[in-house]
Amino acid sequence: MKARTDHGRTTGVRRVVTGLAVALVFLGCGTTVSAGKPRGADPKLQAEAGSFLLTENVRVSAETRADYDNALHLLEAKQYDQGIALLLKVTQKAPQAAAAYVDLGIAYGRLDDLDKAMANLKRAVELDSRQLVAYNELGIVYRRKSDFSAARDSYQRALEVFPGFHYARLNLAILCDLYLADLACARDNYLAYQQLVPDDPQVAKWIADLNARAKP
Repeated sequence: MKARTDHGRTTGVRRVVTGLAVALVFLGCGTTVSAGKPRGADPKLQAEAGSFLLTENVRVSAETRADYDNALHLLEAKQYDQGIALLLKVTQKAPQAAAAYVDLGIAYGRLDDLDKAMANLKRAVELDSRQLVAYNELGIVYRRKSDFSAARDSYQRALEVFPGFHYARLNLAILCDLYLADLACARDNYLAYQQLVPDDPQVAKWIADLNARAKP
């Protein structure tokens, strides 16, 4: 059986759940994030063929927009130090851009600098209380720091913003299952995730495993 791993930026299902690409819109340009079809209207969440578009409108110069795009390319290439340097420039020129802080948080997390990761992700949710990607990534950081109660709260905050956000749903299920020994929470969230992602064979196995362990 595959090990469970956090899901954030990666799109594959592993069993403690990591990263998810951040969607940022600078003056109408955006990126899609695979996170299940949205349920319920939200001005920032737009359905797009089984994915959703999370928008953030920020007025910036063309140079700052180019720096942001280049930073994302560097992060995708795992050139984290260079990507961080560009993102820091972006936050200096556009300090109100929450998504840039999310990307910084993710990048610092990849470098195992959890304190800087947490500081930037917290800044993102200060700027935008509905930044569900930041809440999901904060949950991962808290879990890595063994603050499981705070991790649970962060995943739940992401789901309050958007209940169909399957990354946070699966992360919460795994947290409850492996770290909190809350089998009811784990089962409920595995099943909710399975409704959102019905073709995930690993989760079906994890649910069967949980049910077997729950038997007297």
